[in-house]
Amino acid sequence: MQVSVIGLGSMGATLARLLLAAGHDVTVWNRSMAKASELVGAGARPAGSAAEAVAASGVTLMCVYDYAAAAAILHDAAVEAAIRGKVLVQLTTGSPQDALEAAEWATRHRAGYVEGAIQAAPSQMGQADTPLLLSGDRAAYEQVAGLLRVIAGNLVYLGPAIDAAATMDFATLSYVYGAYAGFMHGARLAEVRGVDIVRYGDIVQSIAPSFGAFFRHQAGVIASGDFRVSESPLRISVVATQRILEASADAGIDTRVPRLFASLLAQAHDAGLADSELAALIQVFRVSARPG
Repeated sequence: MQVSVIGLGSMGATLARLLLAAGHDVTVWNRSMAKASELVGAGARPAGSAAEAVAASGVTLMCVYDYAAAAAILHDAAVEAAIRGKVLVQLTTGSPQDALEAAEWATRHRAGYVEGAIQAAPSQMGQADTPLLLSGDRAAYEQVAGLLRVIAGNLVYLGPAIDAAATMDFATLSYVYGAYAGFMHGARLAEVRGVDIVRYGDIVQSIAPSFGAFFRHQAGVIASGDFRVSESPLRISVVATQRILEASADAGIDTRVPRLFASLLAQAHDAGLADSELAALIQVFRVSARPG
């Protein structure tokens, strides 16, 4: 299959290499074509411009620094003429609003558009379990799904709402960064108390699957709206987070992370949610989002 790759940073170059290895006819373009030399040596076709790259294939994968960089490339008369009747798979990381604006541009220029969010590092690409979140028109998605499985075996199609992939990407990254902040705080607490940090990491890895299952259960509770206790009463976490805060203060370390946790749970307690399932904490976030 003929496919073009625009953007040859570490991720874009990895995508092109995987596609070449799978036997696809790959055209590549980057603002600095020096980055294409290794790929050209491996059989890729160098394009003289972004428009030439788009014109060379029915499908173009784009993976550049951000949506501003993407717009600077795409919002060009020659590119806009070349994109008609073709499919653009946007793998640049951006916001839900970025996705909506990019899809509007593609529709205006009569191109198919699929929004993608890669949830792996370059070294993790091309595996059976490599996750790639996708959203957009189903016909366009089905047209490119086989091609995309070369770069990521775990395709997660989230439906036709074009901003779904970016939204889910931000949602899952919120979890990752929140967990990482907690991990760092825990590492510092262990360090101060003389606990083996490597052993701490081993234990965190071992408990991750069970907590993943617990979080999935909590998501189901939120979706159902039934906050009767089913796994963990919220009041237990009110006490637990307060104890972590106190232990951190006693250890003389930064308390911002446990203070945030304890504050959120205290708000839930004060709202009368102590004897509800822990997932009822979502109601604190819902109230916080209301204007005023």
